Amino acid sequence: MALILFAPLLILAVIIVRLFISSYVFFKQERGGLNGEVFKIVKLRSMTDERNEKGELLPDADRLNSWGQFLRKTSLDELPELINVLKGEMSFVGPRPLFSKYLERYTPEQMRRHEAKPGITGWAQVNGRNELSWEEKFALDVWYVENLSFWLDVKIIMLTFGKVLKREGINEAGQATAREFLGSQEGR
Repeated sequence: MALILFAPLLILAVIIVRLFISSYVFFKQERGGLNGEVFKIVKLRSMTDERNEKGELLPDADRLNSWGQFLRKTSLDELPELINVLKGEMSFVGPRPLFSKYLERYTPEQMRRHEAKPGITGWAQVNGRNELSWEEKFALDVWYVENLSFWLDVKIIMLTFGKVLKREGINEAGQATAREFLGSQEGR
């Protein structure tokens, strides 16, 4: 139902990506899901494929043009994740699925975030998103897992609309994208 509802926005976003970012509109990336199982998330490209003279991708900040920033600020790049929801790999609400390489870097407490299906939006997203430290995000994710309920999900969905409209917490200060999680010093 949501895929049908958001189809016009998805079509608009696909056109933006195709015209201004890349001829490859979608990309898949391995992420950690429920119980730490790896799945491939589907997203819209928000960065160009620009490379240096050695053929290496330029830094994220150099590949994120104004159209890519627009897609991220409006969260339109996340719409294809509805496919992951249809496949049962994700939910509308839950801890955001992060790179699968992070799975080995979590403390046992942080790994608890995988006790729920990952979501398109989540408790950490409506409470600071990328303005939070990794430890703060993970603590919020674990709190969500411990307090999971239908009404909490409804609250998160309602708050998400406000956050998207206000465009809050999209990037970490001074970063084009989120800084890589290298592991926590506590609990290791």
